[in-house]
Amino acid sequence: MRCCKKIVVALLVAVVSLLAAQAAFAEKAHMRRIRMATELINDMSTKGDASSLADVINSGKGVAIFPAVTKAGFVVGGQTGEGVVFLKGKNGRWSGPAFMGINGASIGLQIGVQSIGLVLVITNSNGLRAFTGDNSFKLGADVSIAAGPAGRDASASTDGRFAASIYSYSVTKGIYAGISLDGSVINQNRDASKAYWGRVLSPKIALSKSANNDSRVAPLVKALNNLIKKAPK
Repeated sequence: MRCCKKIVVALLVAVVSLLAAQAAFAEKAHMRRIRMATELINDMSTKGDASSLADVINSGKGVAIFPAVTKAGFVVGGQTGEGVVFLKGKNGRWSGPAFMGINGASIGLQIGVQSIGLVLVITNSNGLRAFTGDNSFKLGADVSIAAGPAGRDASASTDGRFAASIYSYSVTKGIYAGISLDGSVINQNRDASKAYWGRVLSPKIALSKSANNDSRVAPLVKALNNLIKKAPK
């Protein structure tokens, strides 16, 4: 009996230690995600067609930044990643962040492993409702998504006649051909929300909080503002 008690106590200690380790990891992971999102925006700002992305963001309602969406497979592939969402007010000020994940599967001639830096630009009220709702949503089904316009197409798409509720832009590392987001699901990351805000906040509440005076996301807000400066005047 005494031996059994010792085993039970040992198991309880192991479980508590594991939960504590997971909590500590979640607390560190959310800030790492913000840092990686900042690096992605800074990197995308250096690309030759950065002005097109800047134009769409400047005319949009917000952004979802997934700095490391991983994709792997042979014939049948999948994709998963964690990101942060910010909304842009009419006065150019940012609010957030909300923490969300993207998961999905795709069918095609897919070989290799790919790490994708992904930026989704929220262009209209339908996209806004999807990201501020309490439920997960499916890209291409619950809300329309299209590849982000570039060059001359970008200017034509920012005059109030957006073709989709969400535009996608990506930077790819590794050997892989393209990325399809139709059917992918966006969902809340409650662990990251709790780690950042101290409690789980709904996306609507998290995205109503000012990000401009939050030192934790100041570098990312600065990176977004610097990118917007590249938009055509």
